[in-house]
Formats: sequence, structure tokens, C-alpha cells
Amino acid sequence: MNLIAPDHIANYIAGILQPPINGKYIDNINPATGNVYSATPDSDIKDVEEAIGAARAAFPMWSNTPVEERFKILNRISQLIDDNIDSLALAETNDNGKPLWLSKRVDIPRASSNFRFFATGIMHFSTESHNMEDKAINYTLRQPIGVVGCISPWNLPLYLFTWKIAPALAAGNCVVAKPSEVTPMTAYLLSLICIEAGLPDGVLNIVHGTGPGCGSAIVAHPEIKAISFTGSTRAGREIAAVAAPMFKKLSLELGGKNPNIIFADCDWDKMMHTTLQSSFSNQGQICLCGSRILVEESIYEKFTHEFVARVKKFTNGDPLDDNSRQGAVVSKMHFDKVLSCIALAKEEGGTILTGGNAVTLDGRCANGLFIAPTVIEGLGPHCRTNMEEIFGPVVTIQPFKNEDEALQLANTSDYGLSATIWTQDVSRANRVATHVKSGIIWINCWLLRDLRTPFGGFKNSGVGREGGWDALRFFTEPKNVCIEL
Repeated sequence: MNLIAPDHIANYIAGILQPPINGKYIDNINPATGNVYSATPDSDIKDVEEAIGAARAAFPMWSNTPVEERFKILNRISQLIDDNIDSLALAETNDNGKPLWLSKRVDIPRASSNFRFFATGIMHFSTESHNMEDKAINYTLRQPIGVVGCISPWNLPLYLFTWKIAPALAAGNCVVAKPSEVTPMTAYLLSLICIEAGLPDGVLNIVHGTGPGCGSAIVAHPEIKAISFTGSTRAGREIAAVAAPMFKKLSLELGGKNPNIIFADCDWDKMMHTTLQSSFSNQGQICLCGSRILVEESIYEKFTHEFVARVKKFTNGDPLDDNSRQGAVVSKMHFDKVLSCIALAKEEGGTILTGGNAVTLDGRCANGLFIAPTVIEGLGPHCRTNMEEIFGPVVTIQPFKNEDEALQLANTSDYGLSATIWTQDVSRANRVATHVKSGIIWINCWLLRDLRTPFGGFKNSGVGREGGWDALRFFTEPKNVCIEL
């Protein structure tokens, strides 16, 4: 098939591509050029209600579709994503501003892996059985919930969109999904792929629009039985306030302010290479980026000198250039926010070691939203810069004296999504991993993911787990059956 990005994106409801009922659209802007390159629906409650109606109508059929048939369809979607990686990657780069090579290498392949993993996983999803000696046998049925809502963010548009949709569909649910209005194109192209793959009408419905106009309607609708959301902690609180009194199931993957803890006995070259990645991949716009770098005092000066020197070589460039390491940030609103956070760091007494400024390029990207990778030192652990999520190409560095102080600094944040620990001492690695209050811990690596494992955070980083079997459990309801012998 030939995926083409249109001038006007359409909603995907009941198997049909259609305009928003109100006829309203939002400009879709390429952040690397500043140009409007398409329009996305500004959908409202009427579109959401139509999508929910289509999902409800499809649910009896889809929930009773044999698992093997669901597997075939979802696996076909995975294959079509692989077949169209170039078109999908270009659409994501135009939406998001990230380097094209990064979309091709990471985001789109992982979107395909999500469908393939959960398509296969549902074939091996087991239920529990308990024998009460000669009295009875108890067994658990796991059944699909019904119509569920999936709301995804702009930073990894197709990857995180499919991360939610794939397990929900595999488990037999029907879905009403909303991608970010800032990065809608890959979700639209996924609609075309689902049609080509033969996904039955109404099983997946994709409604485009803003959070207040469209997302809120999904969350508040009584026929939506579960919500899977990735986004800001602020939005997560609002969703929980609406959904909790209605007893909806909730999975909220929210912000992060992740510590990168570096001990003197680390593998220096591997640590440095990976820390540069974990700080500035996707312009720092990954919830798992290590935005607080904590370095043992004995190597602090050496680390800072080399790290800053290497960051200075990370020049911003046209995302379509294979040599670009840093693309544009996603939107003018986010651009202004990141620059204001850098200004705040200066007010709090921080020293900018490199970066800290907007960058103007020549050529087609002259009006793009580029920010130089920024490294800041001299800030205390409780200042706003070290406590609040910036979600951009900005990191702070702090020294620590010993293991206890490293843990104290790491756990100061109200967030608890991920942490990275660099040491060759296995006992120390296990001790620190046990006491860091984060849901995901990497030791001597970063962003190494096994889809079978739980994914989620502690504290303000959310509730629920979205990985592997936990995702399939979230999108099903357990029913205990007891048979007396």
C-alpha cells in the first residue's frame, strides 16, 4: 500500500475515514520549519459519541472472535507498519521535529513490535486454577472489559499510541483512541493500515482533537470502562478526578525527573556514551530521559569537563539530515516553556555550562523551534529546576559524596519513573536499585526494554503498569469460577 500524508486528516470511526462533525480543524505545524503542512480535526463530544457507538456495536463480535483470528489481524498490522516504515517515519518527523534517522531506527520499529508482541502474547495468555483438594476447583476467567479509551502524547507519537491500542485490541476490547493534536499524522496513517489489514469496522476508532474538546469527552463518557493515558501529571490528576468516582479502571503513565547515578568505578566509556544518549535523545523529550545527573565527587570534575565538551558537539540541524543529532522541539508552546525553565534555573543560581539558548538555522529550517542542548550545575536538590519536569534538552549535574547521599538526592524528586545506576560493584548496584524510589531501574544501560516486564512509575509518575502481561491484565476483568466436586 502507499501511505500518503493528506492536506486534511480524517477521523477513523466505524471503519470509515470521515471529517469532524463540526467541520472545524486545527493547523498541524512542522516544528522544524514553522510551516503549516496539514490540518487535523478539532473533534468534540459528537464525534466521540459516534465513535463510542461504533465500538459498542463491534464489541460483541470482536470479544468473541477467536484468539487466533485476532492474532492474524494484529500481526498483519505489524507487518504493514514494517512495510511502510519510510512513510511513517517521515510523517512522525514532520509532526514532531525529531531526526528522521531516529524515527526510522527506534519509533516506528517499536510501534510494529508492540502489535507483534501483544498479537503473540494473547495466544499464550494463561489464567489461574486452584484445586481445593477434594472439595472444589477454582479457576479464573479473564474477559475483555468492553469499550476503552486510549489517550497518547506527542513525544513518541506512534510508539506510545500502539503501546496502548495493541494490548487493548488483543484482549478483545474495542477502542476509542485520541492521539495528541500536536502530532496526529502517524495515527491517521495507522487508520489506513488497519483498513488494509482487515480490522473489523468499529473495533478501533481514532478521534482527533484537543484534550479539553475531545479527550475530556472520552474520559467522562459512562460507556468508556477503562482509560489508559500517558501525559503530564497535571492532566493525569484531572483524569483521575473525573474517572475515579465512576469507578473506571485507570492506567496513568505521567512525568519523570529521572536520576542518572554515576559512581567512580563505572565503565567510563560506556557510561559517557550512554549518558549523552539518555540526556538528549529526542531533544530530551522522552519521559525516561535522565535529566538529573548525579556524579560521585572523586570523578565530578573529570565527568563535567568531558561531558560538556561532547555536548557542545551536538549541533542542532535539519531533521531530514542524517547527520543531525538534535532536531526541533515539538511546538512553540513547548519551546517557550523550555526556555522559561532555563531562565528560571539562572534565577535560582544555576550556572549554564553549555547551551541555554534558542538556535536559528539557515535554509528551510530558518523558522524552526531549535534549542541548544543545555547543561546546568550549581543548583540545590530542592530548587524548582531539579524538582519540576522540563521535558526538553536540559540536564542538571550535581556531585555526591557517598552512596547514602546519592540515594538522598535521587529520591528527593516527587517523581519516580526511572533511574540509571552506573557501577561495576554488583552488591552496590543491587543495594541502590532496591532503595531508589523508581519503577524502572537500569544498571549500566538505558532504555533497554523487554516487553514482557512491567512498565510504570511511583509517586507522581503515575499508577498502573503498561508492559507485558500487566497490560493484558489491565485490559481484562478477572472472574472467579468455583466448581464443587
